[in-house]
Amino acid sequence: MPNTSIPVSATATDSTTPFSAFERMIAGRYLRARRKETFISIIAGFSFIGIMLGVATLIIVMAVMNGFRAELLDRILGINGHMIVQPIDGDLVDYKAISDRINNIEGVRYSVSLIEGQALVSSGIGGSGALVRGVSEADLRKIKSISDNIKSGSLDGFDSGEGVAVGIRLANKLGLLLNDKITLIAPEGDVTPFGTTPRVKAYPITAIFEIGMSEYDSSFIFMPLGEAQLYFNSENHVSVIEIYVDKPDKIGELRKPIEAATRRQVFLVDWKQRNSTFFQALEVERNVMFFILTLIVLVAALNIISGLTMLVKDKGKDIAILRTMGATSGSVMRIFFMTGAAIGIFGTLAGFLLGVVVCENVERIRQFFSWLSGTTIFNPELYFLSQLPAEMDVSETITIVSMALILSLIATLFPAWRAAKLEPVEALRYE
Repeated sequence: MPNTSIPVSATATDSTTPFSAFERMIAGRYLRARRKETFISIIAGFSFIGIMLGVATLIIVMAVMNGFRAELLDRILGINGHMIVQPIDGDLVDYKAISDRINNIEGVRYSVSLIEGQALVSSGIGGSGALVRGVSEADLRKIKSISDNIKSGSLDGFDSGEGVAVGIRLANKLGLLLNDKITLIAPEGDVTPFGTTPRVKAYPITAIFEIGMSEYDSSFIFMPLGEAQLYFNSENHVSVIEIYVDKPDKIGELRKPIEAATRRQVFLVDWKQRNSTFFQALEVERNVMFFILTLIVLVAALNIISGLTMLVKDKGKDIAILRTMGATSGSVMRIFFMTGAAIGIFGTLAGFLLGVVVCENVERIRQFFSWLSGTTIFNPELYFLSQLPAEMDVSETITIVSMALILSLIATLFPAWRAAKLEPVEALRYE
């Protein structure tokens, strides 16, 4: 009678080439739960959900923090110059000539000459502190965060009139509308025999703007430059010159050319120096959040280890049969590796898709939960911005996905190695 055991063994051995259809079939069957393996399937399901939620959470949080930083940077630099020129040796009476020379420097977009002062503003229903800036109409139109966000009124004839432009939150706080008068009280006013008296004057509101950053919308007032010079006793000169450049991140390269163009002793302060503490705090918070949320993915990866370990223990008899049919230890290891890797790969891809969908609709989701809970989520008074931003970074997203895949694949190695080391005799001894 012919020996049939050899061909069977040879066939099994030949069919188990690395990651062959045979190995993929066995791995797929182990992923599909049968009635007596429900508990193992539940663990695998929790591992899948854990990795999906971990990856999605990382992508969403990082995107929101990137968007938060980008929006804040855009708002802050949209209304404040990238570099400020302040005089040291006297008043800036030659500000027009200095501005012209600075504007001719390559890389400088434009410069704005202005007077800046603190004032108390009031109306019939209340008062508030405000930062008053005197600026010409031509310069104010250059500041797109203002000129492109006029909610009511107009900047036409701004220089020739005595009207002012105020932020929408300040107007709402004081109960003021277009053409209403707002009273400004400056501490440094007229000099009398009894001392310096505060200067009080009422101005009509000719424009109301909304930058989108609550701190600015509730405290900024723009006044015609000539009127501001009279109001703050600064005839024929300005307080500072603000410079806007094409590449804010490379502002340091323009420091020497700008200093040379002023032709006088000046003090230069760029946006990085003025906001260094704030943006450093944001960066630290971002890095800490990334580290903490990575632990979610790590915990999900540990669930893969526990699920596969239980699967290996449950499939001891199957492993022994495969080995006696000629399957190598490497083949067994690859079968269980593919079983765990499938959970990690598909969980990561599902998390990536979920993260992208949420990031694309984060503001709608915020509004929905605000409506559902009846509370204000992401209060602009606390977070400065009126909308919840999200900005996905391609390299960062690739890092998150790669990290999740690597952790998932590493988690499958030990259980798969244990399965490969299982001896057929030991596995069948108590069967």
